Amino acid sequence: MDSTLIAVAALWGAAAGLLLPRAAYRFSVEPEEPWRDACPAGHALTGPGRGWLGPARCAACAVAVPALPGGSAPGARAPAGRGRYAPAVAVPVVTVLACVALAAATGTRPEAVVWLLLAPVAVLLAAIDRRVHRLPDTLTLPLAGAAVALLGGAALLPEHAGSWSSALLGGVALGGFYLLLFRINPDGMGFGDVKLALALGVALGWYGWAVLFAGGFAGFLFGALYGAGLMVMRRAGRRTGIPFGPFMIAGALTGLLLGGLAA
Repeated sequence: MDSTLIAVAALWGAAAGLLLPRAAYRFSVEPEEPWRDACPAGHALTGPGRGWLGPARCAACAVAVPALPGGSAPGARAPAGRGRYAPAVAVPVVTVLACVALAAATGTRPEAVVWLLLAPVAVLLAAIDRRVHRLPDTLTLPLAGAAVALLGGAALLPEHAGSWSSALLGGVALGGFYLLLFRINPDGMGFGDVKLALALGVALGWYGWAVLFAGGFAGFLFGALYGAGLMVMRRAGRRTGIPFGPFMIAGALTGLLLGGLAA
């Protein structure tokens, strides 16, 4: 295991992960609603990437002092933590863990760079889907295109351990399978899942059909176990909808780790 690569992956995951909470908040809206452009208190979101990147914290809210009986001393600041409008810990932590795991499994092969670049977007999609059961086209379609282009570049470099043609076929196969499920039962499978499957199929297909099957099956397994757990705890019924994107992504991560270790 290359300790330098692991350290770089951890730093990359931390840097990228810390920029994702605000994007997750802005994208987490119901269909037909515009992306959020202000915090819950109405303050405009500004900063890197035209206000799309950064922590889920509003500076204007952080310095606001709540009305207290008898007034507040001039210059007093709000309590620590005030101004945070969305969870800001889980996404960076998951991003770091995913990047480190992928780097450890893949090593110094060219596709490692591809996985590290795609991982933060996948984590962002999982966070959004968990919150509002939605996978925005703004993210899923560019993710699929980026996977195709980046793996095409990796295939031109020496010591790569996959096949670009296999990756393309994997995207078609997994995307087509999810499209079939969507046609059979539109209420049980969202079209956003179909588009996400394109990107995940490309990534998994890079390592071949066995990894594609393992990663796809793992996603269904994780989702089924989660649903069964909710039913056992009586927090959901058979018709309760659950966000499937996070389980698809977790399954794909599992497949990539297996493929990287076996290559």
